[in-house]
Amino acid sequence: MAEEGKERILVAGCGYVGSQLAGRLVRKGMEVWGLRRRSTLLPRGVQPLAGDVVEAEKLSSFPRGVTQVVYAVSPDAREEASYRKAYVEGLYRLLDRLHTEASAPLRRFILVTSTAVYGENRGGWVDEDTAADPVDFRGRVLLEAEAVLEESGVPGVALRLGGIYGPGRTRLVDRVRAGKAQCPPGVVYGNRIHRDDSAGALEHLLFHPKPERVYLGVDDEPADRCAVLRWLAREVGVTPPDPEESAGAVLPAGKRCSNRRLRASGYDFHYPSYREGYRAVV
Repeated sequence: MAEEGKERILVAGCGYVGSQLAGRLVRKGMEVWGLRRRSTLLPRGVQPLAGDVVEAEKLSSFPRGVTQVVYAVSPDAREEASYRKAYVEGLYRLLDRLHTEASAPLRRFILVTSTAVYGENRGGWVDEDTAADPVDFRGRVLLEAEAVLEESGVPGVALRLGGIYGPGRTRLVDRVRAGKAQCPPGVVYGNRIHRDDSAGALEHLLFHPKPERVYLGVDDEPADRCAVLRWLAREVGVTPPDPEESAGAVLPAGKRCSNRRLRASGYDFHYPSYREGYRAVV
């Protein structure tokens, strides 16, 4: 039985973002379990739960009286079967196990998905009221997972994250520094969020008194890819790629995601744009 008033939080998929969140919660005095295959990689103070969400029924020492859950899993491979296993099958299995072990109703279940649920590719703006119209299996599976959560009856929130970057994810910076980055022809928008703001937004939504069902987790500034590359080049002291000399097929312009709802809920970004975020990485 959960101690009265005590937060007992399960982070399922305690990886790049989940571990950052779990560590923050532990430092604030909460009881936190981290579910991942290699539990030795968990932050200090997080109680280990070694295993896979798709085998949730086999997990030993499963915590009772969990009050909140964050589901932040990642697929093993970039293929539909792996996505379906992680986001749909795993979600079903974990919800079943939580129902079996429950000593009280869950207060909140946050599902981390992606802006891939939107099909916009002409540079237009999207927000939570924009119809989700995915163009590939990633978005379709993630949208299905959101429906699973909504139909479960659990008080759920979906956080649709943009591209996550931060400490340890330096591939783009390394390519710029090595002079290998090229601007695509035309304008191609990207939507980003720093790892720390991903975790911060999740923590914020865990304890929001009355959250909406869906939020977009992106920073303030959807940015053209070439603008980001040229800014990074100046930061690391190399010659910026010349957009006029770039070659290749014209790419779709992408989409511009709005974080207005997340901002209005009271979340304040530590890294409001790629400039602050990548400056910390560089």
